[in-house]
Amino acid sequence: MRFLDANVFIYAYYKPRRPLTQSELKAKEKAKGVLAAISDGEEMVLTTVVHLSEVANILKRSLGIPVLNSLMLTILMMDNVRVEAVRPDTYMSSVELGGELGLDPNDALAVETMQAEGVHEIYSFDRDFEGVRGIVRLP
Repeated sequence: MRFLDANVFIYAYYKPRRPLTQSELKAKEKAKGVLAAISDGEEMVLTTVVHLSEVANILKRSLGIPVLNSLMLTILMMDNVRVEAVRPDTYMSSVELGGELGLDPNDALAVETMQAEGVHEIYSFDRDFEGVRGIVRLP
């Protein structure tokens, strides 16, 4: 199992108002590849409702509400995507962990969720995960 970070969806679906750089175009293609592999039935991936909320918040203007709602329903109904609920006390401990690791609360929540589930790989374009012991950032 791998963790699926919000920014994979954002790289794949966000439509900026400016031309993308070459590195951004490469990241966009990699993100689309990750999502295609998951859609084609790749092994189970894990994310949280907080990370999906992050995706929805950022993509609502780019995709529009009908397309965004369809995307969210598709993700939630996939058999190989597990979406974990987040309790307030879990989020609080993630904020504390973020302080220790130098991560924002949502990245720390990903780490905490991964540790709780024994997951060591994360699909993410966030290089901050490279500094976290025991986690391998993909792609």
